Amino acid sequence: MSVSTLQLAADAYSMGAGRLASALAAVIGLAGAVLGGLAGRGRSWAGRNGSLVALVAGPLAVVVGALVVVTAEGGLGTGNGLGGGVVAMIFGLLSTGLGWRARRVASRAV
Repeated sequence: MSVSTLQLAADAYSMGAGRLASALAAVIGLAGAVLGGLAGRGRSWAGRNGSLVALVAGPLAVVVGALVVVTAEGGLGTGNGLGGGVVAMIFGLLSTGLGWRARRVASRAV
C-alpha cells in the first residue's frame, strides 16, 4: 500500500466542512419535518410549538443545504457534502410544508 492510497482512504472518512454543514442541516430539516408532522396531528407540545419550530428549521436547512451545494467543488461522491446538501434541501422543504400545514390546521381549529 502506498502513501497516496492511505491518504485517499483517510480522506474518505474525514469530516470536512461541507460534510459537517450538510449533515447538520439535514438533521435540522429532519427534526423540523418530524415536529411539523406531529404538530399537524395535534400532539401535546408539538401541537403548539412544533409548527413554529418546523417553520424556522425548514428554511434554515434549505439555505444551508443550498449554500453547501453551490460551494461544493466536484460532483456527487467527491466528499464535499453535495449529496447531504441536496438531502438537507429536501428535508427543509418538507419541514416548511408540514409546518405551514400544521399552522393552517391550528388556525382553523380556533
